[in-house]
Amino acid sequence: MRALWIAMGAIMVLVGAVWTFQGLGYLEGSAMTDQTLWAILGPILAGLGVGLIVVSARRRA
Repeated sequence: MRALWIAMGAIMVLVGAVWTFQGLGYLEGSAMTDQTLWAILGPILAGLGVGLIVVSARRRA
């Protein structure tokens, strides 16, 4: 079960990074490009993903 939570955290980090880069305009071709909302929500989601990974990795089996 711990591996599932770590995988979910990793997916959150990746999606958060994509949202951030789209919001900042580095990844083009989307309605999210150059939108401040995604530049703010992306790092928040990535941070939550990192937190989920840390909590899951430190949890005892």
